[in-house]
Amino acid sequence: MNHSITRYIMGRVYGVFALLLLLPLFVSLLYREPIDDIEAWLVTIGISVLLFLIFGRKEPTDTTFFAREGLVMCALLWLSLSLLGGLPLYLTGQYPSLVDAFFEISSGLTTTGASVAVNIESLSYSVLFWRSFTHLIGGMGVLVFVLALTPHASSSSVQIAKAEMPGPSFGKLVAKLSDTARILYGIYLFLTAILVIFLLIGGMPLFDALCHAFGTAGTGGFGIKNTSIAYYHSAYLEWVLAIGMLVFTVNINLYYFVLIGRAKEMFDDEEFRWFLGFFVALFAALTISQFCQPHQLGMATTIRHSFFSLSSLMSTTGFCTVDFAQWPLFSRFILLLAMIIGGCGGSTAGGFKVSRMAITIKSAFRTLTHTRHPRRIVPLQFDHKPVDASFLRQLHGYLAMYILCAFGLILIVSLDPVADSMETAISTVLATFNNVGPGLGYLVGPTGNYYGYHALTKIMLSIGMIAGRLEIWPVLILFSPRTWKKH
Repeated sequence: MNHSITRYIMGRVYGVFALLLLLPLFVSLLYREPIDDIEAWLVTIGISVLLFLIFGRKEPTDTTFFAREGLVMCALLWLSLSLLGGLPLYLTGQYPSLVDAFFEISSGLTTTGASVAVNIESLSYSVLFWRSFTHLIGGMGVLVFVLALTPHASSSSVQIAKAEMPGPSFGKLVAKLSDTARILYGIYLFLTAILVIFLLIGGMPLFDALCHAFGTAGTGGFGIKNTSIAYYHSAYLEWVLAIGMLVFTVNINLYYFVLIGRAKEMFDDEEFRWFLGFFVALFAALTISQFCQPHQLGMATTIRHSFFSLSSLMSTTGFCTVDFAQWPLFSRFILLLAMIIGGCGGSTAGGFKVSRMAITIKSAFRTLTHTRHPRRIVPLQFDHKPVDASFLRQLHGYLAMYILCAFGLILIVSLDPVADSMETAISTVLATFNNVGPGLGYLVGPTGNYYGYHALTKIMLSIGMIAGRLEIWPVLILFSPRTWKKH
């Protein structure tokens, strides 16, 4: 492993992170927050600049960079940036421990939205802004953002993008990776700006609109009110955010084809069609379930709450308008399925990903057909392309590791006395590991939070959030001794 180039690139990222920290510092100055809060941001910026000067000033002579370096660097950066980004939350005294601050920003950068804040409205403007802004930069990826700023990204930089971009596969839109990163981030920020405008039209204040747009674009879901979106009592805002969450659940690459006049390719994309199919089927089941309840709130309200809640959990955003933890078991099971499926590859959403779920279903039916007719050759295709054996092995390996990690985290959470039921333990892990945010139990549901868990549980859940965001392998590879050998 080439340690020198890994340290160098990490140092450059710390430099960019220092620039990003200027934004919450500006917010703190704008709202004339206490001097201790301003000093907390300055200290964190100073530490980031120091790390840049130590590691990122001089480019090493050996710039060899392979997949292993990309995976290791990606995992180390997300862990260290979560700690560094959480430092001002702790230094301002608004979070009681560094573990809580680490959990909060891990949740922010991974666009999970799980919070340990008991009273969100008591937090300062700068902290509220920073929590939501981490969704924006974490949604598309911190390293992809750095690549977008790099005028001459090397060909080996594709290993960075592969390690960080969510989904089973990665593809460039244009020849140069840096140009691809700029195009994707341009579309991403353009859609975010449009969402801000629609929220402002609905009467939401500018600060609130920015924070909620960041959370929607990154499918993160950090709210700035204790009752989340329900605080605004606006059907218009709920529909805007619900549709916005679905927009960012789709592969960002597809919007590029729309912009260049090839919109037909968006609907030709098989993953997109599977996503629409999953959503429509789950929405119909959820709505019918809600209509069957004795105290349903009327057709329009029921449809709106069902659409918003399903959009929120399938996009793994986590905004809420109602306490769906109190819904019937069947409705909660539908939402649990939505959590697991998640969004499309190449989007900002978490979860298992629609394409993986679709290929797994196709593979299962092919096996069933082959069992009935052993001599029959059943080709497996996805998006008009054959799925080869090596891809299937990778998919099955990922599925196996996904299940093992989820079970391991459930066992750890179940050891915590705070986890009062199996539903709480399972939904806690699925909500964090899939980067959703709120769970289904009373403790971690839409009206709860993760504050009561033990510090060790919070650390493990934080690592789980990062592993889920980076699709497991970059974090697991850190624990292999062979990873750290030079050759």
